[in-house]
Amino acid sequence: MHARHRAIEFKKFLVTLDREVPADLDVHVVLDNASTHKTPAIKRWLAAHPRFVLHNTATSSSWLNLVERWFGEPTTKKLQRGTHRNVRDLNKDIRTWIQTWNDDPRPYVWTKTADQILESIKRYCTRINDSRH
Repeated sequence: MHARHRAIEFKKFLVTLDREVPADLDVHVVLDNASTHKTPAIKRWLAAHPRFVLHNTATSSSWLNLVERWFGEPTTKKLQRGTHRNVRDLNKDIRTWIQTWNDDPRPYVWTKTADQILESIKRYCTRINDSRH
């Protein structure tokens, strides 16, 4: 966690991953389309570290919604109920929550089929189109 989100912080993140992930593994990083990830310094670093593969997300990607939902977990289950005197306490609380989650991870599972989801969207579209608003 960094106070700012510039290329320098992103590079520190990549260096940390490079140090922590075993050298025989590729590293796939899913990113939004922020310009922070596209600076010349980052491009040079990535060129020198070919095991890193960046994946930029499309807006409204359904699987990205699951990632965003995961980030909602600490918010709804921990942070909204807590009080933090400063940013350091907040960071500590987030890191503790992540460690607890990682000790017993629970994957998200789609509970509806594609047909059920499309039928739900169809009903919603019918409802809003027939509302005469």
